Amino acid sequence: MAAKKKAQGFIKLQVSAGEATPARPVGPALGVRGLNIGSFCKDFNAATQDLKGQIVTVVITYYSDKSFSFEVKAPPVSFMLKEAAGLDAKSNDGTGSKTPGRSFVGQVTRSQLMEIALKKLKDMNAYDADGAACMLEGTARSMGIKVVAG
Repeated sequence: MAAKKKAQGFIKLQVSAGEATPARPVGPALGVRGLNIGSFCKDFNAATQDLKGQIVTVVITYYSDKSFSFEVKAPPVSFMLKEAAGLDAKSNDGTGSKTPGRSFVGQVTRSQLMEIALKKLKDMNAYDADGAACMLEGTARSMGIKVVAG
């Protein structure tokens, strides 16, 4: 029976699916720990080819022998909400409201929130899709995205 490797640590990154390169943020995060950047980029791009164009969260577990494994999670909630509201989802600035609750930059329907909740449920701290949708509604409001019936 082979001995199980002991994890030395974890790295959590947000990377464009199918587009990982040795540049920031992947290269510096892996290079500091002596991990093979080229191998990660090749494996990650192959694993996320069908999600191309989305930003995904990846959790990399690295071991003392400089090997690694990774888990690809669903895109961040903010990315999904921006996409559903028709905003520039890849942009980090200028897409949220400067005064959330008073001015809105877009809107989503409750059915869109439920779809997002079902996609993110395994990554969220909620018992069911209804609870996750309530959490997403609060996130949308704080971003300046109006939630409407539908």
